[in-house]
Amino acid sequence: MKRLVGIAAIAALGLCMTMARAEDKPDATLKLTGGSVAAGVGIAWEKGTLSFQGKEWPVEVKGLSVGDVGVTKIDATGDVFNLKNVPDFNGKYVAAGAGAAVGGGGTAVVLKNENGVTVKLVSATQGINIGVGVGGAVMKIR
Repeated sequence: MKRLVGIAAIAALGLCMTMARAEDKPDATLKLTGGSVAAGVGIAWEKGTLSFQGKEWPVEVKGLSVGDVGVTKIDATGDVFNLKNVPDFNGKYVAAGAGAAVGGGGTAVVLKNENGVTVKLVSATQGINIGVGVGGAVMKIR
């Protein structure tokens, strides 16, 4: 009996690892470039692009915040998961994971919308902490 439980546990672990690897491959990528920002103020990104299924879509983002003063240029990139159709990208995103430091001085935040789309966003600008406002962030295709 113990042997059957052990085999079942190994099989379940293998299934979980396979599912995790499938999620590791993003369905799309997101690139955001912004202008100047004042302390504690949300960002209206100047330019955003969603690359999905060989096409690029312009993106509008409101409600992301930056924890720094006097920033003149902000760049961020992200991997997008669980995106099946372009309209599913549109929505209100909330923080789905805690921010974390990444190599090169940037930070990462995980966002998720009501359609199940997840964005792992990383600031490419050193020393910039990207966060989500209390009401969340709204991202949509323009």
